[in-house]
Amino acid sequence: MQPVQPEAGRLEDALKSAQRGEVGAFNTLVQVYQRQIYNVCYRTLGNAEDAADATQDALLSAFRALKSFNGPAPGLRSWLLRIAVNTCYDQLRRRQRRRAESLDALGATDSESEHSAADRLADPAPGPELHSLGAETARNIQQSIDRLPPDQRLTVILCDVNGLSYDEAAQIMSVELGTVKSRLSRARAQLRVLLVEKGELPARPGRLQERSP
Repeated sequence: MQPVQPEAGRLEDALKSAQRGEVGAFNTLVQVYQRQIYNVCYRTLGNAEDAADATQDALLSAFRALKSFNGPAPGLRSWLLRIAVNTCYDQLRRRQRRRAESLDALGATDSESEHSAADRLADPAPGPELHSLGAETARNIQQSIDRLPPDQRLTVILCDVNGLSYDEAAQIMSVELGTVKSRLSRARAQLRVLLVEKGELPARPGRLQERSP
């Protein structure tokens, strides 16, 4: 269940109080944004434990830096998500150093390892964008998103999964608007290829003709 969004005035009051160091007021902000921050971290990192750690780290960093936020309360979401994204990037860089070990683990053939990759991609509380899909389709989409390069994956997560505008995504990722559009275009094209391979989308007729003798 999504948390109840406070009225704009109450959110502004909570922001000002939190900037004065009031933990209770900051907790009000956490209740509003924590779910979305976690979902972005989860879909970026593909691991519930890592996502929980990243969410906690991001919120702690946000509390320490909240005095530096000088915009209106509605802009707080983008500011918090930018901190969360940077936290995820830090985790991905650390993960890069363990790539060989991770690949070995994912390549294991025992029954526990065979299920680990799919299990870690199944959001225990999927967002509303996946509720209308079957479990297998949702899992295939998440697995396909996970195979995208990190920058493209994050763009899809922000724009297509969480419904943020291109401008918001550009602000969160600290890139130009055109970069968001080009990343999203490449990501969507790659996702189509991956979903065709999984049987979730029909192959384009032109491609079938090209493969025919």
